[in-house]
Amino acid sequence: MPELPEVETTRRGLAPHLEGSKVKKVTVRQPSLRWAVPSDLAEKLEGRVIQSIQRRGKYLLFKNTQGTLIGHLGMSGSMRICSGDSEIKKHDHVDIAMANGNILRFHDPRRFGFLLWTEDDPLQHKMLSKLGPEPLSDEFTGKLLHQLSRKRKVPIKNFIMDSCVVVGVGNIYASESLFSAGIRPTRSAGKVSLAAYEQLAEIIRIVLARSIDQGGTTLKDFVNSDGQPGYFAQQLNVYGRAGQACPQCQTEIKSKVIGQRNSFYCPACQK
Repeated sequence: MPELPEVETTRRGLAPHLEGSKVKKVTVRQPSLRWAVPSDLAEKLEGRVIQSIQRRGKYLLFKNTQGTLIGHLGMSGSMRICSGDSEIKKHDHVDIAMANGNILRFHDPRRFGFLLWTEDDPLQHKMLSKLGPEPLSDEFTGKLLHQLSRKRKVPIKNFIMDSCVVVGVGNIYASESLFSAGIRPTRSAGKVSLAAYEQLAEIIRIVLARSIDQGGTTLKDFVNSDGQPGYFAQQLNVYGRAGQACPQCQTEIKSKVIGQRNSFYCPACQK
């Protein structure tokens, strides 16, 4: 599933090709995504300029003078720039053709992604209004994590993956951050000290920023806006490495299902 770095990589790739350009034509081949594509999407977009592309958590916000198109990649979706003569593949559900010749193509085999429209403040949309702080913002601190975690018995991995606590720390980056912080993913969130949370918050920022710089993590279904995979997977320490040696101590890396997600950790390095 595309996580925050993959979505930010997509945003950065799309922006130079779309911002300031006018939408020429909208083509919807499959309207039945997670939620139906608005039937009047062409009316909302055609002839109008995309002023900016922003990101909030894992959501992409395409803004024009009339409102905002909210996009989500779901489990297997991607948005990429294509030319007019590009082959249309199965699961290429929506095209937004620009006056400059570029086409924004939304591809989603599992159809868990979506495109929604709002003319109100997109940050107050029901999908976004309860989101926690951005992990790369000044608002995200170890002190905040410590305050929110008091008396919480939930495993810390689930806690930092809760989008109401902080956005964008998905399964891969939660596992990697907890490894670097030396915290076992099963430890109760309420039993982690302020000092440990301050270290963890900084590590989360570093891990996510590094992944963004390298184009996201290579997943089975993820490609960036140019159709290319990310490369952060080359630096994963524990995620997906069960049975292999820990890069720090050579102990065998273990996996455990926590909150219905596979979690990976070193039983020696993480306490």
